[in-house]
Amino acid sequence: MHDSGYFVIGLGFVLGLKHATDADHIAAITTIIGEQRRLSRAFAIGASWGLGHTLALALIGIAVIELKIPMNRWFANRIEFVVAAMLIVLGARLIASVHSNWHRHHHDFKWSQCGLKPLLVGLMHGTAGSSALTLLVLSTISSTTQALLYILIFGIGSIAGMLFISVLIAAPIHWVDHHRTDAIRPIQILAGIFSCVSGLYLAMNAWRAF
Repeated sequence: MHDSGYFVIGLGFVLGLKHATDADHIAAITTIIGEQRRLSRAFAIGASWGLGHTLALALIGIAVIELKIPMNRWFANRIEFVVAAMLIVLGARLIASVHSNWHRHHHDFKWSQCGLKPLLVGLMHGTAGSSALTLLVLSTISSTTQALLYILIFGIGSIAGMLFISVLIAAPIHWVDHHRTDAIRPIQILAGIFSCVSGLYLAMNAWRAF
């Protein structure tokens, strides 16, 4: 591998880290962490989202690069619209559940919230973002092996970035939950509103591309 190849693949990790900070990713993960309010589960949530995101990128990357299946822009636009709808639903559910779940014991474990839900959300985000990524890879990397390696490194970067973001979001929520319990519900409501607004913004952009 030439020095330029190492540079591009190294850049993939950095871009993966940055990719995790996209507003729609933060909005989605905030609603899930906001329901849990447990610092110890932030790693599980962030890792599950990142794993789902990377799996989607890898599968579509293999289909486009290795199997020569062209990326359908029509499909990508509709997936983007589905992601927007998902953000709105996640935000609305968090807002609606603030009062009903207030008295739920914090130690009650829900795999759907700590594992399956962020995994599915990550899969959707990875599918929606795969179009731009695969086009970038195909335009800059000629080797199939390097292209797939780039996508893998990008995915690892996004996992690392989301782990950091998850802990960064969970830490203040955890502190407030233990020291200012009266403030936790307004924070959750704001997180839900942020998710809904992000979803509406994403939906309008996706609609214009139809």
